[in-house]
Amino acid sequence: MSQVNLWSSAEHALWYLAKADSIPHRTEGEAVLLGEVPQNVRRILDIGTGDGRLLGLLKCDRPDVECVAIDFSATMLEKVRTRFADDPKVTVIEHNLDDSLPDLGKFDAVVSSFAIHHVEDDRKRSLYAEIFELLEPGGIFCNLEHVASATEALHHKFREALGISDTPDDPSNKLLDVETQLRWLREIGFTDVDCYWKWLELALLVGVKPV
Repeated sequence: MSQVNLWSSAEHALWYLAKADSIPHRTEGEAVLLGEVPQNVRRILDIGTGDGRLLGLLKCDRPDVECVAIDFSATMLEKVRTRFADDPKVTVIEHNLDDSLPDLGKFDAVVSSFAIHHVEDDRKRSLYAEIFELLEPGGIFCNLEHVASATEALHHKFREALGISDTPDDPSNKLLDVETQLRWLREIGFTDVDCYWKWLELALLVGVKPV
C-alpha cells in the first residue's frame, strides 16, 4: 500500500476543489448524511473538513450548532477559515489524521467526507475507536467515504464515470472495502451500523454510540 499522501500539496488540493462539485451522485450521499444528523445536535466534529463544504451544508439547517473542523492541508485550512470567517461557532484546527486526535471535548455528531481513506488501514481502525470515545452517548458517526471496489472491473467503471480512466490512481488513496469497515465499527461498540448509501466507490458508513 502506498505511503504517499499528496494532500500537503496546494496544487493537489486545488485540483480536487475544482472537480469536487462534478463528482457523480455526491449530492445524493450528502443528502442522506444530512438526514441522519439530528437537527438538535449541539456540537459537530468534521474530520478532514477540506474547504468546509460538509459543515456548510450541515449549518444550513443548524445555524447555531458549535462546530470543530480539522484538516492538515494548508490550502484547505485557508479555504475553510475564509468560509467561516464570520461564524464564531466554528473552530478550525490544523491536525494530521495520521496522529491521534487531540482532546476536543465531546460531540453529538462526528462527520467526515472523503478524508479517512487517506490514512493507513490500521490508523483507520484506531481513528474509528477515537471517534467512538469523543461521541456523547447516543451520538452519531457519519463517514461519507471513498471505498474499495469489489473487483477491478468495478474500479475501472468508477474511474470511467469520473472521467479519470486514463490517469494513474491517486497514490494518496488507501481504499478499504465497506464490509471490513462496518465490522470494525461494530467491534468498537457502535450500534445501528450499516452502509446507508452507496454508489460504486462512494459510500456512507454510519454508526451510533449506545446510550
